[in-house]
Amino acid sequence: MEVHDYLRILQARWKIVAVTTVVAVLAALGASLLTTPQYEAKTRLFVSTSSGASVQEIYQGNLFSQQRVTSYTELLEGTTLAQRTLEKLGLGDMSAVDLAGKVTASSTPDTVLIDTAVTDESPERARDLANALSDEFVVMARELETPEDGGPPTARVVVEQYAATPSSPVTPKTTRNVALGLAVGLLLGIALAVLRDRLDNTIKDRNAVEDLAGTGVVGVIPLDKARQEEPAIVFAEANSGDAEAYREMRTNLQFLEVDNPPRAIVVTSSLPSEGKTTTAVNLALVLAEAGHSVVLVKADLRRPRVTKYLGTLGDAGLSNVLAHTASLEDVLQPTRFDGMWVLAAGGLPPNPSELLGSAHAREVIEDLRSRFDYVIIDAPPLLPVTDAAILTNIADGALLIARYGKTTREQFGRAVGNLRAVNAPVLGTILSMTPTKGRGSAYEYRYYYSSDKDGATPAVAQTSTPATQRVGAPAPTAPAAQPAPQAQAPVEGPARPQNGHRHVEPPATQAYPAPSNDAYHYRAAEQFPPAPQPASERYGNEPYQAPQAYSAAEPLSRPVVHAPRRPVNDSGSESGEER
Repeated sequence: MEVHDYLRILQARWKIVAVTTVVAVLAALGASLLTTPQYEAKTRLFVSTSSGASVQEIYQGNLFSQQRVTSYTELLEGTTLAQRTLEKLGLGDMSAVDLAGKVTASSTPDTVLIDTAVTDESPERARDLANALSDEFVVMARELETPEDGGPPTARVVVEQYAATPSSPVTPKTTRNVALGLAVGLLLGIALAVLRDRLDNTIKDRNAVEDLAGTGVVGVIPLDKARQEEPAIVFAEANSGDAEAYREMRTNLQFLEVDNPPRAIVVTSSLPSEGKTTTAVNLALVLAEAGHSVVLVKADLRRPRVTKYLGTLGDAGLSNVLAHTASLEDVLQPTRFDGMWVLAAGGLPPNPSELLGSAHAREVIEDLRSRFDYVIIDAPPLLPVTDAAILTNIADGALLIARYGKTTREQFGRAVGNLRAVNAPVLGTILSMTPTKGRGSAYEYRYYYSSDKDGATPAVAQTSTPATQRVGAPAPTAPAAQPAPQAQAPVEGPARPQNGHRHVEPPATQAYPAPSNDAYHYRAAEQFPPAPQPASERYGNEPYQAPQAYSAAEPLSRPVVHAPRRPVNDSGSESGEER
């Protein structure tokens, strides 16, 4: 690991370092406050021998004194001297062993001085113990050095300095303990942060996602708490970080396959609660913002959520179509967003995998592809069930979502393996719920839209005419299978408006001629019609009529409104041919 790797870890896991440091400092401070103060009193002893007349005798006497100092140091810390001291002071509440444990004797090398220190909770008693101990040692040394025949002692000990009453305790040293706790806490916190990062197997960067999936990252969606209350973004009025991230994703999708861009896209993830439904909804909305006709298919027949997010009906939908109890015209629902339709999940069937893997499911997807510019399929997660792998195999590919800091490398790798096992293409990956601070890109978006507060407000898209204002507009109807029409010259779309609004009406395309049918009919067009007018001019101001509930009776014939389609201008192919 390099220096920037450690800096990245500290930036991502600074809370571990901070908590560890605070705990260490508090522990050191608590230990200092709970420790009983100890006072230390010191005395100094001088050891000498009888000096001779010659220099050699003086030198030998000095060496003898230094040798005696080492032995005297051991005697000062013994229990014999401690017992004599206690008897002199008349202290019965302390044992000789306890007093010996409080005595410390030391000597400087090549000297005849002995420093004696006694510690005690009371500064006065520490002073008395140190002085009495020194006096008793002088007597004890005289007794030990005096010959049995009564001659002069060979060595003599003198108290050179008596102890004074100490004014401050020697322990605890609060400042030193807190500083030591701070240093230990920092080092321990850094070690725990590095260890936690090494043991963390979750996905937290683009490189990990790209390595596991073998494809590029088409979008990085920052975490926005507002999505918990309102999952659907009103892009016409939104300039937040996650809104710009979806716009960037829309741009990246156009360059996945330039010659044959995907139009039927499955949005899935490894496990639940990784943001796949929210991502599918907003991906459909951001495509509709660009003027495309989009249908959002709720293919999670086990836990449907789309109708809850968009406020549509969920009693009838995809499951009814796959069970041949309803037609697409009966269950397709418009939304309040212009250009976006919803195919709900419908009733929960007992066999979702069998329905989604049927030949009729492939026909439904192809039918929706012929009606809309984009078909966004919200599929179940890959690891619990196999529905998403089946859907991806009949669509153009899948966008696989990994949640930042939650999806593990093993889970994401298994999800990619499930798609590879059925030869389902992975169009790209999405890293969702990334933090907005430190590594997120939402800051740049917020800065862009708030940097010039005194200037003009950035132009935003004009809110499209809600679908609820359309009068009796039935769901788009797909033509039956037929040979491709003759190639005709492409028709240029309408010019971009000059009012600064982002929304542009898509150009009209040639309608598909279809054979007659008893249940419904098509209005064939021999040439490209003019560009469609705004929704308010096309449908007037009549109130919106909800779609009729499905019944087993013979459906009535109804007018058909084709969803606007972009012209196809591929060289070497006919204009009406499906890709």
